[in-house]
Amino acid sequence: MDLAYGPDEIAFRDEVRAFLKERLPQRLADKVRLNHRLDKADLEEWHAILNARGWLGNHWPVEWGGPGWTPVQHNIFDTETGLAYAPRIIPFGLSMLAPVLIKFGSDEQKRHFLPRILDGTDWWCQGYSEPGAGSDLASLRTSAVRDGDHYVVNGQKTWTTLGQYADWIFCLVRTDPTVKKQEGISFLLIDMTTPGVEVRPIILLDGEHEVNEVFFTDVRVPVGNLVGEENKGWTYAKYLLSYERTGIAGVGASLAAFAWLQHIAATEQKRGRPLAEDPYFAARLAKIEIELENMRTTNARVLMASGGGAAPLAESAMLKIRGTEIRQEITNLARRAIGPFAQPFVSEALDEGFNGEPIGPDYAAGIASDYFNNRKLSIFGGSNEVQREIITKATLGL
Repeated sequence: MDLAYGPDEIAFRDEVRAFLKERLPQRLADKVRLNHRLDKADLEEWHAILNARGWLGNHWPVEWGGPGWTPVQHNIFDTETGLAYAPRIIPFGLSMLAPVLIKFGSDEQKRHFLPRILDGTDWWCQGYSEPGAGSDLASLRTSAVRDGDHYVVNGQKTWTTLGQYADWIFCLVRTDPTVKKQEGISFLLIDMTTPGVEVRPIILLDGEHEVNEVFFTDVRVPVGNLVGEENKGWTYAKYLLSYERTGIAGVGASLAAFAWLQHIAATEQKRGRPLAEDPYFAARLAKIEIELENMRTTNARVLMASGGGAAPLAESAMLKIRGTEIRQEITNLARRAIGPFAQPFVSEALDEGFNGEPIGPDYAAGIASDYFNNRKLSIFGGSNEVQREIITKATLGL
């Protein structure tokens, strides 16, 4: 695969850079660079800026508002926005549900939901994981029983990221308990304001409210909210996961995080010399840089396959594993680079407008929080152990 940019691609890269220079608010870029807290308004602000330019649903077909980019253009956009420290695009509606609706949804579902995802009318969350059915997703027990023109849903989802903001949740539910577990699952769209839906926060070790439990008690969902065919949800779920795992890899964000790590290593001192000149630390930086380049190539392969309409499950799994491991190593080295300044944790220092006394350099406050938060990367979206099983089955037939 030739990864060298041609004249059109260089022109596109320059267009993206010019757009980011003009439209990405410095306030948001600083928050991302320093690992400070982004609130819902920040994320909606960036989504609106991208939508105005026609670049928010950038994996969507042109007929539904997408820009019609090539896989290489996607790669360029991801890299440039990452290097500019732009906030990430929240994927649940835009790059997880939307591809499923476009490929498997009814015309009515597409006409109703897709424009509302783009303009921010609906904030979506994901209803996949359950207690006892996380990595083994097909073991889910949330049930949906047909009752006339509705399904009656009962059960529980967990680790629902940003579900406290959500207007809708896309859910995997069991509609036939008598067949092989992968064959009795359906894909439902549920309005979070429906009676019987309850969201309970899960407060993490660092005090953050990022994830939730969602309970369903006799929730009545119109049959029209079923995506595709009943009991075929596992097929749609796998298709969605290929997009999720590609996004989790976060190539552009990792490139930016690595560039920032290099800055920190050049600033911090060890025995009167920049830390970046320490042989042991320099060797670990070099190892990450090599692995990042390899990951960029794999990412390009996955984007090429996705652009052709395929669901590159094994390649996405590879990318998920290596992408998350590399990102964790970057945050690990950043934590080591600032030494004792990584130990204090002042939550308020991550908020905009904090005017307290900083502990250490300005980049120190968010490093420990980022390190601990990124431990989850190798677990969610299907643990890395599960990804290795997928690879062995898909490529080796084991």
